[in-house]
Amino acid sequence: MLLAARRSTTAIFVLNGFVFGMWVVNIPEILDRTDATKAQLGALLLLLGGAAFVGMQVTGRLVDRHGSRPMAVAAALLLCVALLGPAFATDVWTLAAALTALGFFNGAVDVAQNTQAVEVEREYRRPVMSGFHAFFSLGGVLSAVLGGALIAAGIDLRLSLAIAAVGGIGLTLAARPGLLPPAPRPVVDEPRRRAPWTARVVLLGAIAFVLFLSEGVAYDWSTVHLHDSLGARKDVAAWAFGAFSITMTATRLVADRVVARTGPAAYVRVAALVGAVALTGAALAPNAATAIVAWGLFGVGLAGCIPQFFTAAGNVDATASGTYVARLAGLGYVGLLAGPSAIGLLTTWMPLTTAFAVPIVGCVLAGLLAPIALRPVDSA
Repeated sequence: MLLAARRSTTAIFVLNGFVFGMWVVNIPEILDRTDATKAQLGALLLLLGGAAFVGMQVTGRLVDRHGSRPMAVAAALLLCVALLGPAFATDVWTLAAALTALGFFNGAVDVAQNTQAVEVEREYRRPVMSGFHAFFSLGGVLSAVLGGALIAAGIDLRLSLAIAAVGGIGLTLAARPGLLPPAPRPVVDEPRRRAPWTARVVLLGAIAFVLFLSEGVAYDWSTVHLHDSLGARKDVAAWAFGAFSITMTATRLVADRVVARTGPAAYVRVAALVGAVALTGAALAPNAATAIVAWGLFGVGLAGCIPQFFTAAGNVDATASGTYVARLAGLGYVGLLAGPSAIGLLTTWMPLTTAFAVPIVGCVLAGLLAPIALRPVDSA
């Protein structure tokens, strides 16, 4: 049963990465079909992010009430259906509506799958969270391969996303029986209290914010760094993000074994500082080749950090795992969106490489504060 739960949870993570990735790889075609400008795309992405944040908070409470299995299945099915929205959008307004739904259910899946992963890891009694996140990344890789192949074959966008949606629905239904059912909850007479914002929760969220911020900088600024700061060709610059993505995925596949030996606090303390050193190396790199290596090492540093905070948040209170995972995911998502924007704003006053000091300091602080934030709950 436990192995089946792990496989089924992995399937939901793959689905999430794949479905959202299919939207990403088709953005240029969707913009052409709706006549949306790049400026409008920026606003639409903020709308998508805002909807995801709302979806996370709503789903967190529903997970605590109904369990992560039914919510993960429902959210995954609705996410697959929502993927069809951008394909059939005809203008900016219908695209905005479609992305609101896509963002909301993507946020819902994020919380439900991570809460289910916390429950599976709790039953395993050893770290397995990073592995789930590795398969989310692999889902994104799959979307790039399949989505790119469908685009190259000239398949109509609507059919392409319909194929992805049907495949996602099939995977979700196949995964459903293996997911862990909701644990029995004690019956209490007094009304359920709202999960409190403790100092520990605030610290976990703050560190998640800066780590997601650092990840967002890699997503949006790594290629720009190579092209604008080091004069690399666009095809060469793309390898900065490519190296980061490859090392993120590969490291997550092995991070659980390391965490099992060192403990989450020691792991994050070292890994976050590795990330800070790597990004400093990228900022100081004299040429594109050195910078690509540094961005790859940055992926090694960040890869296994975030999963440890999802685990910690989900275990603050087993009866409110969904709420606490939602809070962590929400704060992290804000960092993912705000980080690149903050760097862009800073570049109006300073070079891009100098602006990298923000995520570098963030990684250092994450490493230093990890032993406090990730201490065992019993010693809190």
